[in-house]
Amino acid sequence: MRRFIAKLYGARPTKEIFFFVSFTARARHNRNVIGALLNALGILLGAIFGLLGRGQWSARAQNQIKSLLGAFTALCGLQLIWQNVGGNFTSVLKQLFLAVLALMLGNLLGKILGLQKFSNRLGRHAATLIAAAETSTARPASGFIAGTILFCAAPMGIIGAVTDGLSDFFYPLALKAVMDGLATMSFVKIFRWPTALAAAPVFFFLNDIALAVHTFALPWLDAHHALHTVHVTAGLIICAMTLVVLEVRRVELANYLPALVVAPLLTWLFA
Repeated sequence: MRRFIAKLYGARPTKEIFFFVSFTARARHNRNVIGALLNALGILLGAIFGLLGRGQWSARAQNQIKSLLGAFTALCGLQLIWQNVGGNFTSVLKQLFLAVLALMLGNLLGKILGLQKFSNRLGRHAATLIAAAETSTARPASGFIAGTILFCAAPMGIIGAVTDGLSDFFYPLALKAVMDGLATMSFVKIFRWPTALAAAPVFFFLNDIALAVHTFALPWLDAHHALHTVHVTAGLIICAMTLVVLEVRRVELANYLPALVVAPLLTWLFA
């Protein structure tokens, strides 16, 4: 009977099944889609609420939402760090040292490659489309282009897709879904419904990153025991994003993205 219930609910026949209820988390059908899917759904829901809603958020409500998003962003980064540091005191210090060193070298590499300058250039182009739409008749395609640029170029999206592809940690993309949804609520008031179409390229872009990381990077990271260092590095970057969300300090987040590549290389070298 227990085996039948296990097959019926898709779980292994263990003692976690009690009175037809399984307390064991089941694997998803496609584990690499949910983060990108949540982000796309956030954009679509934001467009729907924006088209149906009246008026705008009050300043007090905006500050409360910003504070909540900042708090959850910090918790997300700390959770990722906490889950991936372990061992004795020396091992923890070594992991943190490698992650901080990866951030320093990754930031240097990002400056050489001009990643933040490229990201700023994309942001200025999107801002130009929005400003032109506010002063004249908005072109429907402009909302789609502006939304696609802003939602795809966000560093949190890239980091979230990487962590989702590596270990099913989709919470950064869930937070980004809320942020993008709130932004879409404002965009649809200017560009109307075509802004919602940006959900499609965002989904395919982030999902492709997650699938590529899961297929090609994960086996190498597992073989060289470098997966935890990548996650700790990503957690530190997410914690730094809190300063940007709360508008406390301007951080060049795009320049830190190469740290996700530097971190496993440092782990391999020091190993």
